[in-house]
Amino acid sequence: MRAIQLEQPQRFLTIDVPEPADPGPGDAVVRVHAVGICGTDYGGYLGKMPFFSYPRIPGHELGVSVVAVGEGVTNVRPGDHCAVEPYINCQQCYSCRRGYTNCCEHHQTLGVHCDGGLRPLFTVPARKLHLANKLSSAQSALVETLAIGCHAVDRGMPKPGDNLLIIGAGPIGLSALEFAKLSDARVIVMDMNEQRLAFVRDQMGVPDTLLTTGDGSEVERLREMTGGQFCDVVIDATGSNKSMAKALEYCAFAGKLVYVGITQAELQFPHAPFLHRRELTILASRNALSRDFTRIVGLIEDGTIDTKPWITHRAAFEEMIEVFPDWLKPESRVIKAVVEMG
Repeated sequence: MRAIQLEQPQRFLTIDVPEPADPGPGDAVVRVHAVGICGTDYGGYLGKMPFFSYPRIPGHELGVSVVAVGEGVTNVRPGDHCAVEPYINCQQCYSCRRGYTNCCEHHQTLGVHCDGGLRPLFTVPARKLHLANKLSSAQSALVETLAIGCHAVDRGMPKPGDNLLIIGAGPIGLSALEFAKLSDARVIVMDMNEQRLAFVRDQMGVPDTLLTTGDGSEVERLREMTGGQFCDVVIDATGSNKSMAKALEYCAFAGKLVYVGITQAELQFPHAPFLHRRELTILASRNALSRDFTRIVGLIEDGTIDTKPWITHRAAFEEMIEVFPDWLKPESRVIKAVVEMG
């Protein structure tokens, strides 16, 4: 069968791979119907994603159906449609034993550390499948993106009435926005792209946005928007070390700063005036937990989360290599691209 492999940065290949064998105990063979493309895939393509290894079959945002299950599998059966939790954890390390499966010491993300879903069939631990029979395959492929935002907001623990700032209105920032709204905090979204902010206002229903212009004036404008208090929770989804350092200035006294974006650069910021004086809490947010996937499937099913604005671009499996570079261009206005496997 045919698969798409990222051989090295900026070089996709179509390759032949064998069909999977019958699943062993605890495993399931799945058929891939939809693959979402996210910042990790773009970063891997550009050679800027620190955890990406080559050559690699990408694809970790997946809508699948179950073809066969191995011995002992009871949570799914052949024919079920599922969202995939792509974080393969060892279940034995200190992190896993304490329930922090998202940051397993031997963590493997499908499509990043090990081969993913840009192929018709593959084998996955059945415990990583989440029933989504009422969702379309494309909706199931959105669940992982939404889970990243869900976990980031949970890390910040906003309360009703808090000022919550999201920096970066790309897919990860937008996924955090979905759950920030559910927290009943007052949400503000900051970005340097006015088109993205217009999407936030018009499609996501969030009126409070703040355009960054590079001159630092957004600090004073944020002060005015919050009555001088700044923000109780700040979530930086940019992956920019400069933005991540600047974010301390947006935090209220005793505020929390959550880094959900990833950078390979070092972060540098003054300790005394912000981190110490304001007694800030800095948190990292990595991946998501199994419970997040279950929650999100339910929120999409009951209409609490509307997926219609999300998917802006689609391509067939056979077209992906050709169109992928265009999705990187700002003028393409991609929010979420989905590869339809047929």
